[in-house]
Amino acid sequence: MEDKDKVTSFLNINSETGDILSLKSFDFETLKTFQFQVVATDSGTPSLSSNVTVNVFILDQNDNAPVILYPVSSNGSAEGVEEIPRNVNAGHLVTKVRAYDADIGYNGWLLFSLQDVTDHSLFGLDRYTGQIRTLRSFTETDEAEHKLVILVKDNGNVSLSATATVLVKVVEPKEAFAASDVKSATKDEEENNVTFYLMITLGSVSTLFLISIIVLIAMQCSKTTDYTSKYLQETNYDGTLCHSIQYRSGDKRYMLVGPRMSIGSTIVPGSHANTLVLPDRRGASGEVRQVL
Repeated sequence: MEDKDKVTSFLNINSETGDILSLKSFDFETLKTFQFQVVATDSGTPSLSSNVTVNVFILDQNDNAPVILYPVSSNGSAEGVEEIPRNVNAGHLVTKVRAYDADIGYNGWLLFSLQDVTDHSLFGLDRYTGQIRTLRSFTETDEAEHKLVILVKDNGNVSLSATATVLVKVVEPKEAFAASDVKSATKDEEENNVTFYLMITLGSVSTLFLISIIVLIAMQCSKTTDYTSKYLQETNYDGTLCHSIQYRSGDKRYMLVGPRMSIGSTIVPGSHANTLVLPDRRGASGEVRQVL
């Protein structure tokens, strides 16, 4: 319902002719297509009607001028300063003008050109990338400061444009190196800070991992000790082992079977409480087995 009300808010239809009129302009960047239904009703009794769906496609127009991202100054005009050493060779990259266009497609394509420059033999501009490069080496007679005005245009039927100004200062190599060293020092400091934080993080993770391994090993050793202690036998008595003693008395053979006895244990003679008499295979006499 909200979408329908939104559409009907900027459309009007003539009830007699069926002409549909827009009540406001459309922007391709915010609304590319929409649809609505039109109902036609006759005046008969009963009234009969029919409906049709209308699809509307918005065409793009070049209504956005290029916006320069670099260089730019606080007062709104695009302006920047670049320093380069005097001893650079041809093809040295001075800077790059960056810009964008809110239009989509062909209307958003940008072209760069040098609108004004103090010395056309020194600097060249790539029309597609916006890169400014030196065309030759500097000489002693070349000026120390150069002004370049870059024109940025889109490809609309009615082309829109913006300009940027770049001031190029030619300095001696020592000055350029000093400025470069300051920038490098700042960059190295930032990289060192990042490296320091990464080392702290890595050390913390490694320490936690090592502690976890030690705790797991300790727990495993504790479980193994408990398991083993359950099955350790007393030093004075190992009741799981059997011991047998055989002796003969007359025509009978006796066997005493029982737990292994500790040193100092004695057999009470004459006790037959756990003695079994077994037949002797070599005769009719029996064999006695005593179970302790």
